[in-house]
Amino acid sequence: MDIQPGETIDRRAVTAWQWSAAITSLCIAAVGAVIIIIAIKYNWPGWITVLIGAAIILEMYLDIIVIPPLRWKRWRYEIREEEIDLLHGVVFVKRTMIPMIRIQHVDTHQGPILRKYGLTSVTFSTAAGKHHIPALADDTAALVRNRIAELARVNNEDI
Repeated sequence: MDIQPGETIDRRAVTAWQWSAAITSLCIAAVGAVIIIIAIKYNWPGWITVLIGAAIILEMYLDIIVIPPLRWKRWRYEIREEEIDLLHGVVFVKRTMIPMIRIQHVDTHQGPILRKYGLTSVTFSTAAGKHHIPALADDTAALVRNRIAELARVNNEDI
C-alpha cells in the first residue's frame, strides 16, 4: 500500500487561484470580444460568434469555479528526513519524490495575489529543475523553507 503525503496547502489558495484565473480569463475574454466584433463587422457566419462566446464562458467557468477547488483538494506534500514527497494534478495526477541530497537551493515566493491572502510558495531547486509547494500560510512557508534548508544541508554534509 502506497502512503500518500499528509500535508495540505492552505485553503485560501482556492480564492487566490480564482482571482488569478479571473484576471487571465478577462484577458482572454477581451481578445474574444475583439474577434466577435470583427466577426460581426465582416459578416462572418453567426455560429462563429456563438462558438467563440460559448468557449469563453466555458473557459471562465472551468478556470474560475471548477479547477481551483479540485486543484486544492489534490495538492499534498510531505517533508521527510530523506525526501520531499509532492502529489498534485487535477486530470493527470503527478507524484514527485525529491531526495534531500539533491536539493541545492530553497526559497520563498509571493506575488501580489498571494500576499493579499497571506500566502507564500516555497520553491526548491535541484540540478534537474525547480519544484514548489504553492500557497502556504506565511508562517508555515517560513517553517517549511527552514526545515528543507536544514535537512538538505545535513544530507549534503553526509556526502
